Amino acid sequence: MGQMIEVILNDRLGRKIRVKCNSDDTILDLKKLVAAQTGTRYDKIRIQKWYIVYKDHITLEDYEIKDGMGLELFYN
Repeated sequence: MGQMIEVILNDRLGRKIRVKCNSDDTILDLKKLVAAQTGTRYDKIRIQKWYIVYKDHITLEDYEIKDGMGLELFYN
């Protein structure tokens, strides 16, 4: 079981969304948690850092996403 971490997602509208999740959650799990908080459909969400778009089936651990890390949130 992965450890509990908090990820901060910033969208282009200046919103900061804080999400608590496990380090062994996938990007898709994270999208669903963000969707629950924002009211946006999870399949309309894109998460990236710089120019790397994160793929749904990869875990946060595999992407080396740590507690308190900031990611970019886009709406497709």
